[in-house]
Amino acid sequence: MRTLLRGGRVVDPGTGFDGVTDVLLDGGKVAAVGSGLEAATVVDVGGLVVGPGFVDLHSHVHSIAGQRLQAMDGVTTALDLEAGLMPIERAYTEAAAAGRPLHYGFSASWSAARAQVLAGIEPDAQIESGLAVLGNPAWQRSSSAKELAAWLSLVEGELAAGALGIGILMGYAPATEPGEFLAVAHLAARAGVPTYTHVRELVEVDPAIPVDGSEEIVVAAAETGAAMHHCHVNSTSGHHIDRVLATLEKSRGAGSRVTVEAYPYGAGSTAVGAAFIDPDRLRLKGLSPSSVVILETGERVADAARLRQLRDADPGAPCILEFLDEENPRDRALLHQALAFPDSIVASDAMPVYWKDGRTETTEWPLPPGGTTHPRTAGTFAKTLRLMVREAGEWSWLEAFRRCSHLPSRLLDDVAPAARGKGHLGVGADADVVVLDPATITDTATYADPTRPSRGVRHLYVGGTPVVSDGELRTGALPGKPLRGEPR
Repeated sequence: MRTLLRGGRVVDPGTGFDGVTDVLLDGGKVAAVGSGLEAATVVDVGGLVVGPGFVDLHSHVHSIAGQRLQAMDGVTTALDLEAGLMPIERAYTEAAAAGRPLHYGFSASWSAARAQVLAGIEPDAQIESGLAVLGNPAWQRSSSAKELAAWLSLVEGELAAGALGIGILMGYAPATEPGEFLAVAHLAARAGVPTYTHVRELVEVDPAIPVDGSEEIVVAAAETGAAMHHCHVNSTSGHHIDRVLATLEKSRGAGSRVTVEAYPYGAGSTAVGAAFIDPDRLRLKGLSPSSVVILETGERVADAARLRQLRDADPGAPCILEFLDEENPRDRALLHQALAFPDSIVASDAMPVYWKDGRTETTEWPLPPGGTTHPRTAGTFAKTLRLMVREAGEWSWLEAFRRCSHLPSRLLDDVAPAARGKGHLGVGADADVVVLDPATITDTATYADPTRPSRGVRHLYVGGTPVVSDGELRTGALPGKPLRGEPR
């Protein structure tokens, strides 16, 4: 279907163009950009901003329900690259069978490969077990030489099956031998794929850590030449963001392929059994058990004894961890610093939506009441635009689309050549387009009500198919396609 977006402010970070013109979508591609274009379907977008849809490198949402929240936030491609899924072939098959509003893709899961070899958790259980695997200590130890070779072989097999690089949850196994991380980096360099790492603790937090988390990335990038992505630098750096960003900048200045992402929230979400939720580790971070809120019940943990009880009873239970106080000007400035860092990519770390009856999926829209998740699932991109463009005026719209669309797409160019059609609006680009109201774009999700959709996304096209029209979700639209790596 040919669709003409007429009279909008077109922002293309691929060419640097920012001006009023028309965009013609045809056959799932951008067919033309300019004046004097015609089509049977014309959408008046005067006064609105038209740009390439947002590419989220860090989404743990694997449901229609969750992706609909992300669609209302301007996302057209949602990728699980920090954790990944295993087996990769099953992950793609199940997503295709269920249908997705957005494009999707997965990395090879370092933690799942280790869980199979070190803890005997079968690969078919990885997708179903989710956060429960992260809270299982059996896979978090160092490997023998034989075990290392075994799980590296599994990772390599996932790359051959089309994984978009290697997702490394090092922060969930922070005491492991550093040589193992270096071995993964060497594998990534040989295969020509990126790594996406949740780093281990910083030395300021735990002087006994085998190696500082951020230093580990830059050393591995320099030694191996691998492209290495530092996930959610805001949450893993906390009050030490100055030192971490300086470390990464020095590495990039020396020519290493190190990239970084951030999201605009002062609380994270994970499994309560995660290594860094241990009461003693919280204390090292300057946090306490009361910084932890159990997602399903809303319980704010009272003390260390109660936290240990919860971790023992259900280590996979999702929780919120407050690491910065967004009401505190100093902490708010640290969040701003992570977003403002040159070339920092916006990524959500979106989490699944849960209901108390056990559901993690629904085709109802609006979503049924009582759903719980982290507000970043629904609001990361709109909140970032509100903070950085509308309120602070620090980013132009061109810079905003560069951070949300162009830079994340370019990170994937080598592993998945199909990504070259994303993140820009040149002729032949994928027709993944967001049209937003620059005056009203904002998040509405809160920690108390986390499934409220963002406002201001007026239209969203995924492969040329409208998923949002006039600010309303089109519930019958499931045009998402897989983004896969080339076999390695």
